[in-house]
Amino acid sequence: MAKRKSSWTPLQIAVHVGAFVPLLLIVWNFWQGNMALLINPFQDVTFRTGKAALILLLLSLACTPLNIVFGWRQVLPLRKPLGLYAFMYGALHFLIFIVDNGYIGSSVDLMAVYEATFEKRFALVGFAALMILLPLAITSNQWSMRQLKKNWKRLHQLVYAAGILVIIHFIWLVKSDIREPLVYGAILTLLLVVRIPLVRRFFVDLRSPKKNKPRIAADNA
Repeated sequence: MAKRKSSWTPLQIAVHVGAFVPLLLIVWNFWQGNMALLINPFQDVTFRTGKAALILLLLSLACTPLNIVFGWRQVLPLRKPLGLYAFMYGALHFLIFIVDNGYIGSSVDLMAVYEATFEKRFALVGFAALMILLPLAITSNQWSMRQLKKNWKRLHQLVYAAGILVIIHFIWLVKSDIREPLVYGAILTLLLVVRIPLVRRFFVDLRSPKKNKPRIAADNA
């Protein structure tokens, strides 16, 4: 019996392994006792998980533009795992935020949770982004695609809105020095611009001659 070949490419394996690096670094820092040296370890972990969620979400959104501009079809299967890992870190980010702001002693102060989540604009926008990503994560499977049909694509286009909300969340969070979130915002803008039909057609036409030359040479051989 012939051995079944693995369906995972080295690039896919690298993505799955790399996605856990931020989490493993947090666990390692706790294990080594480095977190105890920080003034607010919860705040540090909240920021790190949020940064990981943002980067993974942008990487997920970058897959289609990379294929459009460079013809790298091998990155297209990475959209789903990168998006799911972005949601995972976003959920951790929110849960740690709730623990940091809502726990008093051994109990949860629901009023404190409400105030922290819904009365601070940066938290409210971040929560909205997470709520958008939740149904996208739940429906990231073949069964949902078959059931929703054309509506599946419409639903998953909401990821663009989630990306914009995450950038706004970051800007409102840092308040003063907004250079870093603006860099991420510029990256997101470029990724969205490439998806505009006219821009998409420009890049597809630009690389079409390069793609066709080997085929013409092969036909003449």
